[in-house]
Amino acid sequence: MTELEKVLKENEILRKEIQELKGIKKTIPEITTYSFSQITEDELKSVVKIKQNFNDETIFDEWLNNNLVVSEETEIFLQELIDENRRLILSYKEDDLKIYFLAPLFHKIKFLSYENEIRAFYEDVLTYETDKFIFNGKVDFMLSKGLTSSEKPYFFIQEFKKGKKPTDPEPQLLAEMISAVELNKSTTIRGAFITGENWNFVILEKLGKDKYQYFISKTFNSTDIEKLKGIYRNLKFVKNEIIEMVRKEN
Repeated sequence: MTELEKVLKENEILRKEIQELKGIKKTIPEITTYSFSQITEDELKSVVKIKQNFNDETIFDEWLNNNLVVSEETEIFLQELIDENRRLILSYKEDDLKIYFLAPLFHKIKFLSYENEIRAFYEDVLTYETDKFIFNGKVDFMLSKGLTSSEKPYFFIQEFKKGKKPTDPEPQLLAEMISAVELNKSTTIRGAFITGENWNFVILEKLGKDKYQYFISKTFNSTDIEKLKGIYRNLKFVKNEIIEMVRKEN
């Protein structure tokens, strides 16, 4: 075999290898990335099996019927928070809602615990990746283990984006909760979403691989003092529950 024939043969072998590699590349499914802030209900249901369970008569009993006491001083604070914001809360943009209403409320609850190394993270990045899809993006509010960085998320709050449909926070929150359940290797997680003055609390349960169910609570109108006291108690309950979980893990 001449040198020219050897070169031609090597070229032919190389050409076939390149074609094989191209063929392999074509068979690799493309992984779609979904942003928490943009994912829709249809997109969420296209990658996981998830369904709302309306048999929710008792699922929220322990959480929303907790016996935590709101002190007189705290009730005065909550009433002042309502008085300062109720006339404008429906017109608030997201940052307005955060600064004027949510931040004072969260500060009052004191999510930060140096002793147990938990705190709230705002606009923090979370990523959950599978061989079929990726959930990724910044989350509005995440109560997590860790002080300088989030180590293990336990609770999420998704806030309403002005100008979107009121149902938009639901798939965004659910995608975040699914990510946390999988990353934590757990089976259940709590969360909440806010649409203007209204709050709804959510429980998500993992049923199997990429299969979930969720429950949505009754609506709490935060401009009603009794409902805001309920929101306050519910958030305090979550904080206390997470502290107990972290202590057991440690």
